[in-house]
Amino acid sequence: MHKNQGPVYYPQYLKLDQFLDCQIPMSRVHATQADPEVHEEMLFIVVHQAYELWFKQMIHDLDSVLDIFRQPEISDQDLGTIVQRLDRILKIQNLIGGHLDILETMTPMDFLEFRNLLIPASGFQSTQFREIEIKLGLKTNDRVSVDREFFLGRLSEKDRDRLLKIEEGTSLIKLVEKWLERTPFTQMGTFNFWDEYKIKVNEMLAEDEKTIKSNLAHLDEAGQKAQLENLRITRETFDSLFNKDVHESLIQGGQRKLSQKALLNGLFILLYRHEPLLSWPFKMISLMMDLDESMTTWRQRHALMAQRMLGSKIGTGGSSGHQYLKRAAENNRVFLDFFNLSTYLLPTSRLPNLPAAVLEKLRFKS
Repeated sequence: MHKNQGPVYYPQYLKLDQFLDCQIPMSRVHATQADPEVHEEMLFIVVHQAYELWFKQMIHDLDSVLDIFRQPEISDQDLGTIVQRLDRILKIQNLIGGHLDILETMTPMDFLEFRNLLIPASGFQSTQFREIEIKLGLKTNDRVSVDREFFLGRLSEKDRDRLLKIEEGTSLIKLVEKWLERTPFTQMGTFNFWDEYKIKVNEMLAEDEKTIKSNLAHLDEAGQKAQLENLRITRETFDSLFNKDVHESLIQGGQRKLSQKALLNGLFILLYRHEPLLSWPFKMISLMMDLDESMTTWRQRHALMAQRMLGSKIGTGGSSGHQYLKRAAENNRVFLDFFNLSTYLLPTSRLPNLPAAVLEKLRFKS
């Protein structure tokens, strides 16, 4: 614990003289008698500076999480720290989503009074937000073509080089992949969990097939074909978990990010999340999904606000405005693999029974 080094003055500690002198509306700088300062521009600046402050804190916490995951071994205490800091990042993300409520107290006509002064600046040039995306796992090559163009083409050379350097590091999704690959419990001695899982899946699908066939007489030909086709697709979907070639093709096609081993171990954690030793890993995976969902929701809300403010006008940075933001919200997901694991979950009553030796390792002992 640090000891006091002398009296501290609140405004001096927070550097308020400098900090509160950073809100300088362009309409004030260029004000004339005919075009005076626009009152609403101050709000626009304050909201976006608040974003950047929160982004700084998110990066601070995210960097600490990445440092922990880079370790060859992660202790239970470290896992608790990861959960705590991911939870804080999520709460910040949810908080800044509410900033849009404040920004929307400015009307579209108010915005038009100073919008032209901002060209060609754009929120897309927020290098801190791009840094968060990259460190989570959304790199340049993961974006659709228009994203790649705007990702690099609207930045200064210094900022572009800095972000490309950050891309050379290992992202959270890749570090989590390596951690999941080290997860034990699914194979111990003669026990192979996935053999047992396949038996339970086949039993469930056999019952589904029996139910479908017993009801075929009540369906027309098209309905019968649809039901049987759905069952076939369901079987193929489960089989894709264990077919290395299919899994690799899904990765190459951008439909999956995690390795087969990591994906399977992630599924095991979700299936047995009620076991004490898996409760923290389950919470961690849940927080990553929550963060992905929150960022997607924020992007969608931002796209709607852009449409409300600009209609179909292009953005100040030259993008297609609302349409670009909407497309980015739909495509820029990081932890989609975790969402899709719900496809392979079984009812708790159908879970394979784990051997006593495995349960002993998953549960606390006094």
